[in-house]
Amino acid sequence: MDTLLDFLLTEPVAAAPLDDVAAAWTRHRVAANRFEQPVEVAIAGGFGADRLGFAFLSGYQEALRTLVPDLPEDELVAMCATEEGGGHPAAIRTTLTERDGAWVLDGTKSFATMGSYARRLVVIASAGTAPDGRNRSRACMVETNDAGVRLTDHPALSFAPEVPHASVTLTGVPASLLPGDGYLDYLKPFRTIEDIHVLAATLGWLVRVARVSDWPRASRQRLLTLVAAVRGLDIDAPGAAGVHIALGGVFDSFGAVLAEIEPLWQSADPVTRQRWERDRPLLATAGRVRAQRLTAAWRVVEPGGDEAVTGA
Repeated sequence: MDTLLDFLLTEPVAAAPLDDVAAAWTRHRVAANRFEQPVEVAIAGGFGADRLGFAFLSGYQEALRTLVPDLPEDELVAMCATEEGGGHPAAIRTTLTERDGAWVLDGTKSFATMGSYARRLVVIASAGTAPDGRNRSRACMVETNDAGVRLTDHPALSFAPEVPHASVTLTGVPASLLPGDGYLDYLKPFRTIEDIHVLAATLGWLVRVARVSDWPRASRQRLLTLVAAVRGLDIDAPGAAGVHIALGGVFDSFGAVLAEIEPLWQSADPVTRQRWERDRPLLATAGRVRAQRLTAAWRVVEPGGDEAVTGA
C-alpha cells in the first residue's frame, strides 16, 4: 500500500491530457486501486487530474462513497436533491410511494452533477407528511438506464465546463430505499462530506501543478500540510461542531496558501493557468452555506457567544 504523502511527492505525473469525463473517470479508478479510504482516493484522483474540474469529479464521487459506502466502485453516481424550489426538505416535491410492494419515484430534479454520465442516482424524495406537518424525506437509489428516467443535460457552466449537469425526470421509477432519514442522514451530512472531499481533491491537483511547474519547496510543503490536515478531519462525524470548526480553519489556511502562490501561476503551463483563472469560482460556490454552518458550530460549543465567525 502506498503512503499518500510520498505518493504525492514522488509519483510520476501522468502527462496524457484528459479529453472528457470518461477519460477522467478511468484515471480516477487507477487512483482508487492504490488507496482504500475515500478521502485518500479523492486526493490521489485530484493529483491525477489535469484540471480543476476533473479533480472536482474525484472529490464528488468519493464524497458519495463516504455517504453511501455500498455504491458500486466502477459507476459514476449523482446526488439528486435540488428541485425548482431549492434543496431544502420543504421544497422536495418528488414523491416516493409504495405500489404493489415496491417503492416508486415520481418527480423532477433540476440539478444533478455528472448529468447523463451518471449510471446511478441517490435521490432525496418525500415519503409523505409527518404528524407535525413537515415533509418526511427518504433517500433511495435508482439506475439511470430505467425506462422511467429521463436526463436532460444543461448547457456548460462558465467555470469547470467539463463537468456536466442535468435535470432528471422520474416517472414511476423503481427505487431501492436507503435506511434512515433523507435529510438528516444523507442530504445534510453530504454538504460537509462534499466540502471535505472536493477540497482534498483540489489540494491533490495543486500538488501536481506545483511539481510540474517547479514551485518552491516551501509552497509544496504548505500544500502537503493542508493535505494532511484535511485527511485528518473526522469524516465519520460530519455533523459534529468540532469538524465544522476545524474545516473552517483548514479553509482559512487554504485561502492564505492560495494568496501566497498567486504569483507562482506565472510559471505554470499557460493552458493550466488559464483553466485555473476560469475555474477557480468553483471553489467559492458553497462558501456562504459553509460560513453559516461554521457560525452555527461555534454557537454549539460557545452558547450565548455573539462573536461573528466567517468562513473562507
